[in-house]
Amino acid sequence: MNNPLKTRIGTFILGIVLSVVAIVILASFNPAGFRINTISFWIWMHVVVGIAWIGLLYYFNFVQVPAVNQALADGEPGPAAINKYVAPRALFWFRYAALLTWLSGAAALEAKGYGFLRTFAFMNESFYGLSLGAWLGTIMLFNVWVFIWPNQKKILGLVQSTPEVIAKAKVTALMASRTNTVLSLPMLLGMISAGHGLPFNF
Repeated sequence: MNNPLKTRIGTFILGIVLSVVAIVILASFNPAGFRINTISFWIWMHVVVGIAWIGLLYYFNFVQVPAVNQALADGEPGPAAINKYVAPRALFWFRYAALLTWLSGAAALEAKGYGFLRTFAFMNESFYGLSLGAWLGTIMLFNVWVFIWPNQKKILGLVQSTPEVIAKAKVTALMASRTNTVLSLPMLLGMISAGHGLPFNF
């Protein structure tokens, strides 16, 4: 039998299988028995892809950008390996994790009964934090697809650009990415406040 941990797909499938096992075990303690909970499913999906998105956001800001700058200073091997092999793949997962986070969040809002539009209109006084988180997450998604990805394509040479355009693209992409890093903290605060309250009492 092949070790599933030797492949990415095998690792992911193993995680799904263990999740199903956990569901069955936890359901055995429920007097009502097993039932499909669409609310929990969408929240779980939202958390999983959200971790992927924000994890990659932090990776770019705290690992890759400093590493590329250091590689530029060292000269060899330079940032070519990161920009050619790592960045395009990481950006693929980054932008689609962002999209799936937003979509699964919208689905969770509907399944929970909060209402997608109602949440964005701050019309549920019990979940102002959730509304704040949804708005900030939407702004972050906009930044990913409108500012970060189009400019990264120029930086990575996926779109032919002049040195002047690339220099400008670097600044725009970095500022949008840093903005998302800043927004991620109050966004996460707003998201957890819906289920757990704010971590501070004033």
